[in-house]
Amino acid sequence: MKKFFILISVFILVFFFTGKVNSQSLDDQINQIKNEISNLNQQLNNKKTNFQKTKEQVSSIRQRIKIIGDEIIKKETEVKKGEETLIYQKNLLNERARSYYKNLSKSSFSLINLFLANNLSFSLENFFYQKSVVDEDKNTIIKTVLYIKNLEEKKKRLEAEKQQMLILNRDLDIISQKLGQEINQLQTKIAQLTAKQQELIAKKFAENPIPRSAETSLGGCLPDYDFINNKVINDPGFSPKFGFFSLGSANKVGLNQFGAYGRAKNGQGFKQILETYYNNIRYECRSFPNNKIKVQGYGEINIKDYLKGLGEMPLSWGSSGGYEAFKAQVVAASSYAYSYTNNGEREICTSESCQVYLGKNKGGSWDRAVDEVNQECGDGVLVMVSNDTNQVITAWYSSTHGGVILRSGEVGWSDKPWTKHAFDSDEPINSLQDLLFKSYDSPFKIDASTIKSSPWFYCNWGSRPEYNGSAWLTHNEVLEIVNAYILFKLDSSTFSHLSQVDKNIPDTWDDNKVRQEIKNRDGSYFSRIDFMQTVWDGTGISRIITIRGDIGEKQFNAQEFKDIFNLRARGNLIIIPSCLISQSNQIGSCKNYALYDVVIK
Repeated sequence: MKKFFILISVFILVFFFTGKVNSQSLDDQINQIKNEISNLNQQLNNKKTNFQKTKEQVSSIRQRIKIIGDEIIKKETEVKKGEETLIYQKNLLNERARSYYKNLSKSSFSLINLFLANNLSFSLENFFYQKSVVDEDKNTIIKTVLYIKNLEEKKKRLEAEKQQMLILNRDLDIISQKLGQEINQLQTKIAQLTAKQQELIAKKFAENPIPRSAETSLGGCLPDYDFINNKVINDPGFSPKFGFFSLGSANKVGLNQFGAYGRAKNGQGFKQILETYYNNIRYECRSFPNNKIKVQGYGEINIKDYLKGLGEMPLSWGSSGGYEAFKAQVVAASSYAYSYTNNGEREICTSESCQVYLGKNKGGSWDRAVDEVNQECGDGVLVMVSNDTNQVITAWYSSTHGGVILRSGEVGWSDKPWTKHAFDSDEPINSLQDLLFKSYDSPFKIDASTIKSSPWFYCNWGSRPEYNGSAWLTHNEVLEIVNAYILFKLDSSTFSHLSQVDKNIPDTWDDNKVRQEIKNRDGSYFSRIDFMQTVWDGTGISRIITIRGDIGEKQFNAQEFKDIFNLRARGNLIIIPSCLISQSNQIGSCKNYALYDVVIK
């Protein structure tokens, strides 16, 4: 029986001390969460919240509240067990109380008998036995009372904790609702502004005569700068002046038309030319249904007549050493048409979005090139087939690559095994200077016949009448772009405020506001720029732009900077190639890699 009482006492003590420690831990956690919720409210009130982080923080708090809730459930179970034990403890208390007072009287009586007894030894033994019984009753009573008191306190704390949890969940629900409303409002606003921004950038592209094919782009870009003689040609009337010159245009995937022209003049045959631009291919003859292709606006046309009517290369090339380039273009065009129409099942458009069709035969050496290339194919046409997929390839091509051939995956398209990354040169390319003087599509590479290549190789895109029709930027205009980029890197949620300031787009921040917002985020902005230079990665893509000025030297991601430039630069100034910025505001996530140069004069 004594052992039973000892076990009960140990259980009571363990229950008592364990409950006390857990209660303190929960209080600390609840107070911590209260503080965090208070911080969230402050963030919402100040509207400085990074919403993604805030959502993650709310989710984290909910998880921790769930953990605390699980602990409270355990405590409820513990209290319930304690209440079941309490019935026995109360009975035990009553019994021990009666026993205590009964044995207490016996103990007093034993003390009298101790002095009157004849057998002192027996009387002492009886006395101390009665005293030990009384002491045991007393201790049990004390422990039972403490148990009951502790259980009552735990029940009170449990109810208080449950109430606090209800309040925490209510407060968190209110914050989540406010946060959701804020996010929805901002997302709607950002979507509207982003649509405006995309419209703005699309308009910039539309205002610039970006060449897609060699035949439709012979005019060339404005010669603001003579790279060979290091001389300003089109002076805007201010200094210092900043020019952003990109190399090449359009997609840079597959056949480089001006590059093919340069290679043909250098004595290369059409298959050698094609194998420069397409990877691991073979040549096969393929037929269209009834030897006809469906052409938008023209119905069904004989496939060879269709090829003879393409306006992709200027007819003059045939008499100036570019005949093999014609033949390479014929095979590329046949392959593209076969793949695009799925062997003639669908219709092909007649613009540069597909292939330019003139509506009539071009004649001369172009028609002859179509016949010669396909002379062994009967009514069919010669196409390129991928050795990796055994499919006729989608033979993309464009006017001018700027000396660099890119894989389709590098410009945001599906990565195809027949595309490659390479330099359009037979000589080693180790620098931007090498590209300018050794690439087959460069106008600075002069061949034996002194005929230059693409007039679109090295261009700054855009023009403004107030600056003599040039694309030069003022020092302050460049500061606007650079500081906008710095702010975006500090806080991407400011993206919707960084449109160009001369288009009156709502909520656009001018440079003074941008500078203040940079300061608010503990950043530093440029007030003066002394030096800018792009650094490529050795593969023909600008990776870093270095900017030096009053706050020292900074290095930024050149592709991200290009996208902010296209968003922020005034007028129709733009760096190409480029892609529109998505509503997710992931600057740099689109893959139209650009190789560009910065000139300061």
